[in-house]
Amino acid sequence: MSARIYSPSRTAMQSGTAKTGYWVLEFEPQSPPRIEPLMGYTSSSDTRRQVRLNFPTLEDAIAYAQKNGIPYQVDPRGPSAARFPMRKISAMTGKSRGPTDPGRSAPGPVAQLDRAPAF
Repeated sequence: MSARIYSPSRTAMQSGTAKTGYWVLEFEPQSPPRIEPLMGYTSSSDTRRQVRLNFPTLEDAIAYAQKNGIPYQVDPRGPSAARFPMRKISAMTGKSRGPTDPGRSAPGPVAQLDRAPAF
């Protein structure tokens, strides 16, 4: 009954750092899942696979495991130390889309309708 402590990475759908920076304690599976013969579902008698505990810091997760006598292993990957600098799209494409762009003309006057539009 050993546990793994890790900090989950952000999902592919996240561009920010929300819902990151916490630590998770999950139990390692004791037995492999088996296939139920009638419907083909996978099942397991190991109920500890369903337990997932979240902690704000690594020290809290380690303290919980030690207090309850759970052998644990800390995943060293943790939160990524290498951060990519934020770049603007104009820096990547070389195009400026602002009003100071010399190739872009100012918008003209709005056309006035002399009569009501026919629908």
